[in-house]
Order: sequence, then C-alpha cells, then structure tokens
Amino acid sequence: MKKLSIVVALALTACIDVPEQPTGKQAFMDNCASCHGFDAKGTGEMADVLIKMPPDLTTLTQRYNGEFPTDYVMSTIDGLSRAPHFSAAMPEFGAFGMGETVIVEKEGIGTPVPSELLALTEYLESVQE
Repeated sequence: MKKLSIVVALALTACIDVPEQPTGKQAFMDNCASCHGFDAKGTGEMADVLIKMPPDLTTLTQRYNGEFPTDYVMSTIDGLSRAPHFSAAMPEFGAFGMGETVIVEKEGIGTPVPSELLALTEYLESVQE
C-alpha cells in the first residue's frame, strides 16, 4: 500500500502545472523593450514620449571601464538604489516580485537574488557591444 501511495503522489506531482520563469530575453521584451527598444539601444516605441530618453543598455560595459556593472544593473532594475537624476518613468520591478529567489555567490558571500532579475541582468550583459 505504501508503494501505491508513493506512485500516486508522484503521478499527481507530475500533473501540477509549475509556471516557468521567463528567460532574461523574454523578460526584457515583456518589460523593457517598449522604452529601451528591442535592441536595448534606447529607441523603443515609448522613448519619444518620455521626458528623459532611455539609455543605450548595450554600452554599459563600455561606460563602466570594460566591466559589466552587475550590482548597479540589478539595483537599478529592482529599484533598490537609484541616483537622484534617475528617471521616475522606470518602474521599480522589485516591487512586483521577480520570481523565486536563488543564491548568487560572489567572493564567497551568498546573496539571495530573484531569478528573473538575475536572468534579465545576464541577458543585458550578453548584449554588450
């Protein structure tokens, strides 16, 4: 009887529809492309109606002396840390929840990061010119 219970439990678990986390590219297309453009260069369809033009996100590494500013990008998207000059047009995406938390290790220290935030940041790093 115990084996049957395990088999039934496994079968039911297989039927549960677990939502997939969007890829970084999909998260960008869904949440960022309307302002930053599909190419991430700041030329989205909404860019012209904003008071401040969205930045070209493909030049972040170039603007940060050849090193992709991971922490800056994550805190900007999340809304945790933004400079006073930052445009209020960009939502604080962390307030909406950005997926399950994963642990990212840097210099021996583990930091919990929402999975969608991590994927989006990795996507932006991949489009650097």
